Amino acid sequence: MNGYTEWMIVALLMAASGALGAYVYAMHLKRQDQEMRRIPRKWPLSVRALANSREKLVWRWMMRAFSDLHVMIKLPVTRFTMPKVRGEGQHWSKLLSGVYCTFTVCDDDGNVIGCVDVPGPQGLSLSNQTLKHTLLSQCSVRYWVLNPEHLPNIITIRAAFLGEQAVVKEELERLRTETEFNQARANLKAALSRRRGSQLTASEFARLDAILSNDPHSDEAYEIQLSTTWKDDSFVAPLDSRSGELTQGR
Repeated sequence: MNGYTEWMIVALLMAASGALGAYVYAMHLKRQDQEMRRIPRKWPLSVRALANSREKLVWRWMMRAFSDLHVMIKLPVTRFTMPKVRGEGQHWSKLLSGVYCTFTVCDDDGNVIGCVDVPGPQGLSLSNQTLKHTLLSQCSVRYWVLNPEHLPNIITIRAAFLGEQAVVKEELERLRTETEFNQARANLKAALSRRRGSQLTASEFARLDAILSNDPHSDEAYEIQLSTTWKDDSFVAPLDSRSGELTQGR
């Protein structure tokens, strides 16, 4: 056996050893992957709240600001956006998989109107804000960052999300309803004063006033209104209440 043959044998043995080692390592990785994907009998997880204390403050405020809409929490942007070019879904989904907003406002049809982020203790990076602002604005979705210590006026954010005209229309409707409410309340109180003013005690009148102030269109307020409309000569309160003998008709 010459030197060349010996080197060939050594090279083959090294190659075989390398291939065997690679195979063993690959099988090890495969077993690890299978172990990680195996469904456990007992999950090593526990439940936690969706929002922290700062987010809860903004959440409650937004529920009041958008009581006529739906406020979703921590929704990924990939849930309400889609690629314009077919076949790029997987690429953009992978790129944006970790991008979400703290709150998302949508209507009854599920159309997104605006998104809100609440900065954590470390704040919110400028690059994160820029990415979401650029992405959402190009999709015609409003984007705001709200600090729970400095919340804006409700009308301001509604105007930004819904438009100035929508807010003006809502305000006019609110004023009209409030005017009707106050007028109905005044009418009922005036009727009570005319009919029962001399008979009601201070506590009774205060109770009736509270009922009318709360909801003049409620069943209880309606009964009060009816009770103030009977006339002295009505059927339930006849003018002549003297007893009389009944006579048999001929």
